[in-house]
Amino acid sequence: MANLGYLQLTRGCLQNCRFCSNPPTGVELDEAGVREEIDRLIGFGYDGVILTGGEPSLSPLLLPALRYAREKGLSSRMITNGQRLSDPKFFKRAVEAGLTHVHVSLHSYRPEVHDFITQYDGAWDHLVKTLALVPEMGITSDINTVINVYNADHLHENVIWITDRFPHVRHFVWNHMDPDGNRAEENPDCIPMHHEFQVSLELAMEYLHATGRTFRAERVPLCYMPRFAWASTETRKIVKEEQRCIRFLDQKGFVHQLEFLHGKGSACDACSFDPICAGMYSMAKTYDEREQSPIFDDPIEVVRTVLGEDPSPELLARLTARRGRRSPTEQPSTEQRGKARLRVL
Repeated sequence: MANLGYLQLTRGCLQNCRFCSNPPTGVELDEAGVREEIDRLIGFGYDGVILTGGEPSLSPLLLPALRYAREKGLSSRMITNGQRLSDPKFFKRAVEAGLTHVHVSLHSYRPEVHDFITQYDGAWDHLVKTLALVPEMGITSDINTVINVYNADHLHENVIWITDRFPHVRHFVWNHMDPDGNRAEENPDCIPMHHEFQVSLELAMEYLHATGRTFRAERVPLCYMPRFAWASTETRKIVKEEQRCIRFLDQKGFVHQLEFLHGKGSACDACSFDPICAGMYSMAKTYDEREQSPIFDDPIEVVRTVLGEDPSPELLARLTARRGRRSPTEQPSTEQRGKARLRVL
C-alpha cells in the first residue's frame, strides 16, 4: 500500500454533519502553502495526497493542488460529500487536473437518515449522482462511513445496497466517530456505544469479505471486530510499522503520526492482541473500559494476513515488545479511570 498524506484544503462545507470533527476554523492556505505541503510529503517519500476538509471541492485551491501534485508525480485522491462532483462538468475538470480516486462519504443508504445526519436537504441525492458518474469519469471510488447512533443498526444494509447499485465500488472504510469536542459536544445523541454497532459491523464485514471486496475500520477496538482484526486501520499501521501525515487547518497544524495507540483498560493486560491493538478511543472520557474484553487467540494469524506473508523474526520481536505499551497522551490515569467507573455506577 502506498504512503498517502492528508491535506486539508478548507474547513468550509455546505453540510453541518452532527458528528463533524473538522468544522470551520477560519484558517486557510494559499496556493504557495499548498505547494509547500505537497513538497513536504514528497520529502517524506510519500506516493500520493488525499485532499480533505471540510469539503475540498469548495476550495479554489482544489484544481491548483491537483495539477501541482500531478506535476510532482503524486497521485491525488479526495474525500468528498459529492455535492459539487454531482455536476459532471466540474467532476470532469477535477479529473483532467489530476484527480484519480474519490472517497465518498455516505453514512446511510436511507435518504432521510443521511440528510438528517448531514443536516442538509438533498445531500443524499448529490452523493448518489456522484457515485453514478464515477465509471464515466474513468476513475475509482470507495465509501467512507462514520459510525454513529443513527446508522449503527444498518451498516450491513448500507454495503448490500451500495454494492448492488454501484458494483464498481470495491472498498469500504468505517470511522467510529470522534466523540471529543467539535460538533459531538452539541449532538451527544450521535455517540454510539460499541455494542450498538458491533453486530451490524460484523455482518457488513462478513458480506464484503464473502463477495471479494476490501474494507477497513478505524477507532474500533479489536475486541469488537476479532474475526476481521486484520482490517483495523491502526492494527495495519502497527504491524506494517507505517506512519501518517495530516495537515490540519486548526491549532494542530502539521501532524506526523508515528504511534497508533488509544486507551487500554485492565482487560487489555490479559489480551493476546494487546501488542497489535490500538485500544479504545476516548477511554474514560466518553467510554468505560469495561466495554473492553480480552481475546485469547494467537495474533500471529492477524499479522500474517496483514503482511500477506510470514513475518520476520525481527518484526515479531518488535511487535511482542509492544505488549503493555501505553500511550503517553491518550492513556487515562488510574484516577481518571476510577472516576469514569464511578460515573457509570
